[in-house]
Amino acid sequence: MPAVNIGGSNKRLRRRVAGMIVLDDFEAVIFDMDGLLIDTERIFRGAVVETVAAMGYDLPPAVQRDMVGLADTDTILQTFFGPRFSPAKFRRRLREAVDSRLEAGVPLRPGAVELVDFLEQQGVRKAVATSSRRPTAEKHLGRCGLRHRFEVIVTRDDVERGKPHPDVYLLAAAALGLSPQRCIALEDSFNGVRAANGAGVPVIMVPDLLQPTTEIAALCATVMDDLHQIRKLFSERSVTA
Repeated sequence: MPAVNIGGSNKRLRRRVAGMIVLDDFEAVIFDMDGLLIDTERIFRGAVVETVAAMGYDLPPAVQRDMVGLADTDTILQTFFGPRFSPAKFRRRLREAVDSRLEAGVPLRPGAVELVDFLEQQGVRKAVATSSRRPTAEKHLGRCGLRHRFEVIVTRDDVERGKPHPDVYLLAAAALGLSPQRCIALEDSFNGVRAANGAGVPVIMVPDLLQPTTEIAALCATVMDDLHQIRKLFSERSVTA
């Protein structure tokens, strides 16, 4: 799918899509983790459905969609199922279900390593801004061999409010010593796009489980199929600039 020019608050980056991004205009790329760098969203969703079912509840698809990109899933579930739902029991069982699925390793999204390699070659700084808790983020990035490739990792534990609030992106930019406008965000979820846009970080969406709605598309500079396309988007202009 070619780059799609779609408005929002990303005007400067929007003018540079379709093979026209000048990396010199930016100093860092801030990556989401689950569903963007590592292919864990489907694993997580399956574990949530299994865990909820084991506790005697049925999770409608609409609620599953609302949970994509969020860390506070237990709060959402308790609100939906009512006070008899035990968040503590859910969290414990969910950890066990996810860990059992990831024992063989943490799968990477297509193009993740190639994009990280390319950005390092270009001298572009890299950070992660994730809805996952720190122990989970550190473990998953370590298992897939990417932990040491990022100088800044901001997690749900580091901020008062998680995505869709902008806090993780504001903190990531501050930890890099940069203004949000000097960074580019890569996101796969609606709530991640909202968070980056709210922080003033130009955002490119790479859909995983959900294709962008009109509202979400308007918040992005562009939407692309995978990280290989983003590397090409960056590299084409870096050669000709």
